[in-house]
Amino acid sequence: MIIQCINCNKKFNVDSSLIPPAGREIQCGSCNNVWFYNPNLSDTSQIELKKEATKKNLIEEVHEKKENLEKKLNKHTKKKPKKTSSFSISKILSYLIVIIISFVAFIILIETFKSQLTNIFPGLELILYNLFESIKDVILFIKDLSV
Repeated sequence: MIIQCINCNKKFNVDSSLIPPAGREIQCGSCNNVWFYNPNLSDTSQIELKKEATKKNLIEEVHEKKENLEKKLNKHTKKKPKKTSSFSISKILSYLIVIIISFVAFIILIETFKSQLTNIFPGLELILYNLFESIKDVILFIKDLSV
């Protein structure tokens, strides 16, 4: 009996006693393709069966990939809880510290260029002196609270 591979169309001479009347799976010796061969069906029927089996396999693969992607998506969405925007004490303290540091840096910058800026702003030296005295008073007040 001559059997033709439905994938590469290569023909093979096979002993008919090896294939039962109900058919069996055969593997091509050239391209290693495996298909079910039924001796009662014609070659075109064999090809049609192969196409239908391939379609079913592709559909199953697509469904499996879709399910895997949905599982991955669900894992990622469950891990990230949505945050509500609310101010906490730590945020307020963080902002307060940043404001204080910025204010001190601004004062140091003005003190650095005091001689050049007094020509433009004549009362700047008196303002800086009062500011430094106020800062000293605040520091003394904080020290008195801690004792």
